[in-house]
Amino acid sequence: MKKPILALIPSAYKTDKVYSVLPVNGDGDFSLSRDSGGTRINENGLIEEITTTNKPRLNWDGNCPSLLMEGTSTNLQVYSEGFDNGAWTKSRTTITANDTISPNGELTADKITGDGTGASYVFDGISLTNGNTYTISIFVKPIINISSFAINVFGGVGIVYFDLINKTINIPTGDFTSAKIEDYGNGWLRCSGTLTLSSTTGTKNIGYGLFDFNGDQFYLFGVQVEESNYPTSYIKTEGSIFTRSEEYRITTSLSGQTQFDKNKGVVFIDVNPFELNTGQSSAISLQDGGYNILLFDFKPNNILNFFINNAPAPGAVSYDYSHSGGRIKAAILWSNGKYRLFANGQLLNSYNTSIEFSQLDSFQFNSYFGTYDFQGKVFGVQVFDELLSDDEIKKMTEL
Repeated sequence: MKKPILALIPSAYKTDKVYSVLPVNGDGDFSLSRDSGGTRINENGLIEEITTTNKPRLNWDGNCPSLLMEGTSTNLQVYSEGFDNGAWTKSRTTITANDTISPNGELTADKITGDGTGASYVFDGISLTNGNTYTISIFVKPIINISSFAINVFGGVGIVYFDLINKTINIPTGDFTSAKIEDYGNGWLRCSGTLTLSSTTGTKNIGYGLFDFNGDQFYLFGVQVEESNYPTSYIKTEGSIFTRSEEYRITTSLSGQTQFDKNKGVVFIDVNPFELNTGQSSAISLQDGGYNILLFDFKPNNILNFFINNAPAPGAVSYDYSHSGGRIKAAILWSNGKYRLFANGQLLNSYNTSIEFSQLDSFQFNSYFGTYDFQGKVFGVQVFDELLSDDEIKKMTEL
């Protein structure tokens, strides 16, 4: 196998920078900007708060870390923890504060106990806007088997029920269109539901609990209400809303004797893009800061489009990677007007055009002129200044 001239496998970093594996002299290190702190899952599987701006987030939610890149999001729930706080209304429940270890490894999770007289919730009012899409999420850990934990937007807006025993979801009702349950280990589950509000703009009470509570108990931690169509990384709040800024300007430009070859090569990516709102895109590209560009364009509903310069690749290749769980390995080979497109072990298209490049000098996690910053997890990227065989690229892009 030939050796890439640029390789990023997320592992080493410092503030403002993610180190590339190749070239070894640092010419290919990536810059990164973010105007706020954020959270990640650290190598011990715990939610870790990062207060430093511009510090890369290596996220360990699998066997190896990925570089986490997210768009801007605001937690509208002003107290994401501390359910004993007066901001939370308690309905047929009592709260025991800081009763067990939370997903961040600290003694900050509260115990919720129903009084056995009926539906029991903790809830708070959040201002929601008609027509907007929101995702509501919370970490829950049952003390006994609980089959019907609920996220309930009162007033008939909608309910999602979660079976915490089998880790399954009942069909969402009302404005809820989808839901998710994620295992965070040590008995903790993150339950979330996404809705598009169809009722009048205003304050909606959002509750977390059970119907027909019979003195049952469970732990809660980390409520998040955000204008998004998926649950982003946890955003902690302590009395006011908080906005986590996006990661942006994640770029590298080779310098010195190491240069991208404008005439031939292969660009490879291994990523898990996040689901986007309708009409949005995020992108990864090899380019010159303008229209000399090889572009991976990620669309809603797990669709990848390929662009060469300022136009879709001939053949209108749109690849649906939803069957792979959202992860995709893709590559573009170029050689003096010849192009071959690959994804998840398949050759998607091969063609000849008159398109050639006057310059390729920058790898960027965005699109033309720094737009459409990539949102997702990055497991690795490579750029070769030599051509690889179809079999080599197919093997490299296999999941």
